[in-house]
Amino acid sequence: MSIIVKIEESRFPNVSRAKFEDRKYEFKGGIIGQTVEIKQKGKRSKKAKLLNVIEKSEIEKGIPCPHFEKCGGCTYQTLKYEDELEYKKKLVEKLFRENGIERELEIIPSPVHKFYRNKMEYTFGDEYKGGPLALGLHVKNRFHEIINTTECNIVDADFNKIRSEVRNYFEKLGEVHYNRMKHQGFLRHLLIRKATKTGEIMVLLATSTQSELDKEAFIKFLLELDLDGEIVSIFHVKNDALSDAIVPEEINLIYGKDHIEEEVLGLKFKISPFSFFQTNTKSAEVLYKMARKKIDAKDKLVFDLYSGTGTITQVLAESAKKVIGVEIVEEAVDAARENAVLNKIDNVEFIASDVLKVLDSLEKNPDLIVLDPPREGINPKAIEKIIDFAPEKFLYISCNPVTLVRDLKVFIEKGYKIEELEIVDQFPKTSHVETIALIQKM
Repeated sequence: MSIIVKIEESRFPNVSRAKFEDRKYEFKGGIIGQTVEIKQKGKRSKKAKLLNVIEKSEIEKGIPCPHFEKCGGCTYQTLKYEDELEYKKKLVEKLFRENGIERELEIIPSPVHKFYRNKMEYTFGDEYKGGPLALGLHVKNRFHEIINTTECNIVDADFNKIRSEVRNYFEKLGEVHYNRMKHQGFLRHLLIRKATKTGEIMVLLATSTQSELDKEAFIKFLLELDLDGEIVSIFHVKNDALSDAIVPEEINLIYGKDHIEEEVLGLKFKISPFSFFQTNTKSAEVLYKMARKKIDAKDKLVFDLYSGTGTITQVLAESAKKVIGVEIVEEAVDAARENAVLNKIDNVEFIASDVLKVLDSLEKNPDLIVLDPPREGINPKAIEKIIDFAPEKFLYISCNPVTLVRDLKVFIEKGYKIEELEIVDQFPKTSHVETIALIQKM
């Protein structure tokens, strides 16, 4: 049985609370002030599922994307950008306050809050059972239904065109999507990456092995599309794994080069199909400028732990004596080394290893340590070893304030203080933010 409630409280990230008959319920989604329909997950559970928005909140003054009601991709499409920034700021401040860190935070807006994403993964499916071929994002709260995101407003126009034309192309051929329940069908995913500065585009098609792709015809079709950018790389991935993800069981470069090239703060970076790169290039530049400004790396030894493809490593190398980057993903380390050669940077070293495993072999005493871990934060077994290096400063860049708060408590217990703390809105229209903390020895 569903109930109607008014959202009284929100928590980061995008968790709402409401009361019904003296009982509090918690559920994902929603905005403070909305009247919503929810369904209790169990007779005694305080957890619920958001079903529908009955009445908007008074802060919802934005004009949303036409797909917003069904699409599960965005959260704050109904807010004007300035209201979205303020809303996120309050949620993050509340998170820190409840964990003993009382701060009024500044939130740095993204230079662009529309058409900003440089990477999208689309799924083939149908909008309803037995319906025509769809290619897009999952329908909200419905894993097996896909919506054709024809007018998505967080991606470049070339993404919308490629997605639409690829769907039409395979529909005309009569190819069917891979059914994730029956494990039957051919078409699985479409990945698109576009470099913001150079306009280079990569297209990756993921299929099962249950049919054959006419590679020459597919390449010809893609290259004839009228786009603002240029397709320079096309991959075909064969994937029969049960997981609903692009699993590169067999990956074939069928056209062009194996990467696209992007530029950030005057540096060049090769981006391969599965390498990590910030999804908002222009906002990433803001973030990296902040990082460079916050720590004076001149003539210092810097550790960049969780270094990814080495973007921050190389940004700091411009003034540092040496920067050592550590990253567990070997493909990312290979790319980082290539990028350093491309940029003629010779005062960096990249180590392909788990941060926890390599800490004991890093014998030198760093002057500064940069931390940019994945969403789960720093491995609890590694954090004390990292702090034991005892540098004057740490710069912690986090895509998940929840785990950042957890880790900051450990730094404080070990005699460090939070010198600066700011939010950078890397992900407009979504519930996510980037947070940057400068941690100083007391």
